[in-house]
Amino acid sequence: MKDRKTQIIDIIHREVKPALGCTEPIAVALAVAKAVEIITDNCPCICPEGWRLKADFSIDVAVSGNILKNGMGVGIPGTGMVGLPVAAALGAVCGDSARGLEVLAALNQAGVARAKELVAGGRVRISVADTERLLYVKATVSMDGKAEASAEVDPHAYAVIEDDHDRIVETSFADKILVSSESGAAVADRENDDYGLSVREIYDFASSVPFEDIAFILDDRKLNLALAEEGLKGDYGLKVGKAIRENQAEVFGDDFMSMAMGMTAAASDARMAGSTLPAMSNSGSGNQGITVSMPVIAYAIKYGVDDERLARALILSNLIAIHIKSFLGKLSALCGCVVASTGSACGIVWLQGGSYEQVCSAIKNMAGNITGMLCDGAKVGCAMKVASGVSCAVQSAVLAMRGTCIPSTDGIIDDDVEKTIRNLGAIGSSGMKTADSMILDIMLCK
Repeated sequence: MKDRKTQIIDIIHREVKPALGCTEPIAVALAVAKAVEIITDNCPCICPEGWRLKADFSIDVAVSGNILKNGMGVGIPGTGMVGLPVAAALGAVCGDSARGLEVLAALNQAGVARAKELVAGGRVRISVADTERLLYVKATVSMDGKAEASAEVDPHAYAVIEDDHDRIVETSFADKILVSSESGAAVADRENDDYGLSVREIYDFASSVPFEDIAFILDDRKLNLALAEEGLKGDYGLKVGKAIRENQAEVFGDDFMSMAMGMTAAASDARMAGSTLPAMSNSGSGNQGITVSMPVIAYAIKYGVDDERLARALILSNLIAIHIKSFLGKLSALCGCVVASTGSACGIVWLQGGSYEQVCSAIKNMAGNITGMLCDGAKVGCAMKVASGVSCAVQSAVLAMRGTCIPSTDGIIDDDVEKTIRNLGAIGSSGMKTADSMILDIMLCK
């Protein structure tokens, strides 16, 4: 049996990983890529070298409402297009399922051109699946009118993803199940997998774990800082980060808050508008990974923090977000920046020498501030929400360091920080289900 240190490091590796593009359309691309690979493996005679760029795929993808909501308006890397159809087509022509959330890492101009042809030709169909699962994708790929010479079959396959963006639970070829993992009631609900973490354990772990065991988290800085710099350099999305950084003298000032807001928003600008650079994600979301880390990274840059202190702060911020997110599920009506910016608030407190009690105060300050911010899908406007979350994170950290904490007489706040987190989770999951459904109805009827 693994010791607890190893278990926690495994949790971080599972939930903090590179992702190229918004993870909802990427999940669709991943499922399609897997289905095409199954056809390749089972029908070698009709799949010569380079066939994927020429094939007339028929692609049918059924997704949960939350996947649809987060995939409708977000930019797809390298295409200049938005939405799930082009993501699905890209998965077919150049996806590599072995790369997980970086399934489109081999993206190229020929693949983009062919994917656009498939979409324009009506070869990709997206529908809403009849499922209670918040995160669900079933991608079915067919090769119309073709058969394997040696085995008279109509080449078609499907792959199903559930609960995690890169968790393929079932595959099939020619109506024969190839792989079927335990899912549904057969396993513990992965949408609410708490990992047994607590704020106390997270704080102690981040403060004491040997640096060499967590140095890998500095890849967070490498990937998300590159995205921030790309957003500041280019003209992506609403250019929120760029506007903040370029209006220092007149509006925002040249302080840490404006730096953190600008850099974090710039990374979101680039990612939401289709940058081909990967983000280091958290809990299945690139935007959450950006928001949980970039304010902490910005603090380290501005105040000359060494790598070890930065790594510990990033471990703390990422684990706090993972812990809170476990009570919400991977997808919900609550904007992910609420959770992620709470993590970054804790990381900033830690970098300032804050105690466990002050970290708890930062969490409560955040819960009493921006709980209720709605998720109305992934899109370029997310950068504005990210900037707001970072502003609140810095405020909450400053107040916590001054000994100020929202009292338990206020709203959903409890003396026990774990109860406060559970209250937040209950509101964002079961409490906002009606709002989630209404948001999707509004989006589909525009």
